[in-house]
Amino acid sequence: MSNKKENKINIGGMRRRGFHGNFQKEKAKNPFPTMIRLWHYIKKQNFKMFLVFIFIILEATFSTLAPDYLRIIFDKFNTINKIKIIMPSIYMLLMIYFLKNISMWLNSYFVIDVAQKTIANLREDLFKKIQILKIEFIDKNENGDFISRLINDIENISNTLNETITQLILSVILVIGSLFFMFKLNIILTLTVIFTVPITMLLTSFVAKFTGKYFKSTQKKLGELNGFIEEQITGIKIVKAFAQETPIINKFSQKNLPLKNDIIKAQIFSGIMGPIMNFISNLIFLVIILVGSYLITIDKATIGIIVAFLSYSRNFNRPLIQLAQLYNNFQSAIAGAERVFEIIDEESEFDNDGKIIVDKLEGNVEFQNVYFSYEKEKQVLKNINFNVKKGETIAIVGPTGAGKTTIINLLTKFYNINKGKILIDGIDINDMNKKSLRKRLGIVLQDTYIFSDTVLENIKFGNLEATFKEIQKAASLSNADKFIKKLPNEYNEILSEEGGNLSKGEKQLISITRAILANHDILILDEATSNVDTITEKHIQEGMLNLMKGKTSFIIAHRLSTIKEADKIIVIDNGEIVEIGTHNDLLTRKGFYYNLYTTQTNFNLK
Repeated sequence: MSNKKENKINIGGMRRRGFHGNFQKEKAKNPFPTMIRLWHYIKKQNFKMFLVFIFIILEATFSTLAPDYLRIIFDKFNTINKIKIIMPSIYMLLMIYFLKNISMWLNSYFVIDVAQKTIANLREDLFKKIQILKIEFIDKNENGDFISRLINDIENISNTLNETITQLILSVILVIGSLFFMFKLNIILTLTVIFTVPITMLLTSFVAKFTGKYFKSTQKKLGELNGFIEEQITGIKIVKAFAQETPIINKFSQKNLPLKNDIIKAQIFSGIMGPIMNFISNLIFLVIILVGSYLITIDKATIGIIVAFLSYSRNFNRPLIQLAQLYNNFQSAIAGAERVFEIIDEESEFDNDGKIIVDKLEGNVEFQNVYFSYEKEKQVLKNINFNVKKGETIAIVGPTGAGKTTIINLLTKFYNINKGKILIDGIDINDMNKKSLRKRLGIVLQDTYIFSDTVLENIKFGNLEATFKEIQKAASLSNADKFIKKLPNEYNEILSEEGGNLSKGEKQLISITRAILANHDILILDEATSNVDTITEKHIQEGMLNLMKGKTSFIIAHRLSTIKEADKIIVIDNGEIVEIGTHNDLLTRKGFYYNLYTTQTNFNLK
């Protein structure tokens, strides 16, 4: 594993990455099992689905009855007192059209309701699962992929459900119903209409092949462009700092132009479908009229039958064309559903979790012969052994990539050790429940995450039940109250995304205030003061000393001047402990720590 593991603790995958990931699929691998699982979500709305079926059947019934009444009207129009005779049929036809449209509206209403509730449940299950995925799984995959599954794939399923549930059932009923009435009216004309089906399917499948190809390419290129845009907006200050605006604009154009070309091609082929459908309909109408005219001359058909067949042919062919179009959408939606279920089926970090619920920790920590690797071929920690007593402050130092943060990742059970044991108060942490353990561990990261909310709510994240007085006290202890009181709305000031309207030091102070408010039994400070100036650092350390009284504290530090007072300093290099002792002891030994310290001191003096 790369050194990124040492730079920070990744909690819940809080990293900014693009939308292009290694999960991209175009076709479902196992469509049938995925359809069954999706149906389990849909059938939770049993009663409403029943209503959907009823209104679809009614709509299809009215659609197939209407042409037959047209036949009656045209055939009776040649009789004496024609208006009087056909008026009941006209009234009935008007009633059928009215009821058909009412059925269509009610069907649409309930389909949307069923689809959106299904999607809401699916989206919620996916979001819940993302929250409890293993950190190692999140670290190995792109954040953009999770976002893509949660938004793009779910939306794709939503759109398809809205279209497919109704259209699929309606098309089948219309085709069967139309065939029934056509055979009832005239077998020769029915066979004539059926003969045109292969032509219809060939033309539509040919167009759909190219349309699908370019739409899939469009989705892929759009995902890449989204990822690029997100990265550039996130890193816009770096772009400006290095005056790289022009190259970035050129890169954007290189990604945007192929996307534009694919969208044009997709829309062109998609646009051809309408004219083709009209051409096919007109061709069928012409064939029916020609064959029907001949049948009329030999008294095998009437004008009413021809008129009915023109309508039935549309009811018969259009659903077949729509089914061909729905097929591609359906395949895409099932592939999206499969991607969603892949995450839902992924192992949770709480599967096979420890049973011991931790209510309170004394803070005695022991690492016994601990080995760990992110990847099999590279050992990150080798035979780590140390003891920490209750209330001690332990500093962990060493070069970048030495294994400092990995120790914390193991202590917090973000990762499981490969070999050895980690004991807290004599209990193996593998036997401890993760949630209860983490609630007793206070963590302040080097990279602070700020939510788009008020200062108050950002601090309150450390303890959602805290009172305003407790929040003020915590802010006073961390010295965060000094900058908060200068804000226009103080604690009610709305912070922008990732705290863009705060300095790095101010964001760090909020993070420290969260930890103070949480009042945990063991503290973990990962370069907690690295983003603040010397004066602010001094104030923070004063507050931290009060906070750490009586509590076991782990401090990961690059700035060695901040850990002089630590009870014990653990020096790590290349995944192994090379020295353990106090600041003065380690300087006296003139070993690895002495070289680190003197190099850093001399550099600072320069």
